[in-house]
Amino acid sequence: MLSGFEAGAEFQGSEQGPWVTRVEAELQAGSGKIGVLGSLHGSFISLSDGLADLSDMDTSGVNSTFLELGKLGTDEQKYIPWMQATYIMAANKKALEHLPEGADVMALTYDQLIEWSKNMADATGSNKFGFPAGPKGLKHRFFQGYLYPSYTNSMVSKFRSPEAETAWNKFKELWSYTNPASTNFSFMQEQLLTEEVWVAFDHTARLADAFNQRPDDFIGFPAPAGLTGRGFMPVVVGIGVPTSTPDMEGAKELISYLSQPETQIATLRATNFFPVVDVELPDDMPPAVQLSGAAIAAMSGADDANPGLLPVGLGDLGGKFNAVYVDSFERIVLGGQDVREVLDDQADTLRALMEEAGAPCWAPDVASDGPCPVE
Repeated sequence: MLSGFEAGAEFQGSEQGPWVTRVEAELQAGSGKIGVLGSLHGSFISLSDGLADLSDMDTSGVNSTFLELGKLGTDEQKYIPWMQATYIMAANKKALEHLPEGADVMALTYDQLIEWSKNMADATGSNKFGFPAGPKGLKHRFFQGYLYPSYTNSMVSKFRSPEAETAWNKFKELWSYTNPASTNFSFMQEQLLTEEVWVAFDHTARLADAFNQRPDDFIGFPAPAGLTGRGFMPVVVGIGVPTSTPDMEGAKELISYLSQPETQIATLRATNFFPVVDVELPDDMPPAVQLSGAAIAAMSGADDANPGLLPVGLGDLGGKFNAVYVDSFERIVLGGQDVREVLDDQADTLRALMEEAGAPCWAPDVASDGPCPVE
């Protein structure tokens, strides 16, 4: 990725703990050797006060949704988006003839997805929507980053809200047209290839085999939209400059280089993380990259895009946080328990967990001074 940067730059990889410790030490000293920082969105939050304002940089080609995230709730551009990964939808082209009238597969709503799933079931005699609800499936990320932001504009604060109740009832409706074996599904590429399901949700890496083996049979498309936008969970990587940098202008030149379309494509080849700028992918990219890339670009660039970020600040409580959403799914959808009673019960668990972790809110929830509140 760096070979074309004429001024030269040395990449130094690091685990997050030592990375933060070193950056903080250089910031405290007021000078250092690190010129540019690259890391996940969440890693920048604790360093916000020590990041230079990059508002004067040309970001005209960078995804506007991610640019806003890069402000870290301030009026300054604390980091420039660098690359992304995420979860998308996939469909066998056989399913397209059953789309609801007037529906655009690249801009679906949850109501249209439900109607589409019903149409497929009616036409084939079996439920053709698949969901990774198995033990190793990524179902918790769907509820956290897709369903909740799409109906509540929240992941934590409005966990037990009337809007959340609506969201779970919508998913119950979708589940009635979902392949009943989904509780055993983990990597949806397998069921897409066997045609046990025709439409599915999963991480791009867990759809890749289907796209690569039979690229002419499948499409990738964005997640649906609900009442508060098109919720999706990007794994956003940014590049920022510590105020202790030894060369501010050189740092900005490197960031500009990494943001160029050709460098973004080189980054994709090297890391399998997708561009955050509008680029046309070369024809020699693997089919999975091309199919996923089109879906990601449409989803993150949509007017109603509403990103729900990976949880931040939970430490070793991350597993318990995920369990709140999985347990809610199992009780509401699989167990048929009353939605309101389950949400009230699980909200108490979530509230205690957030207070124990002391974790402030992250997008799409409004920033908080203390632990993210559960209303």
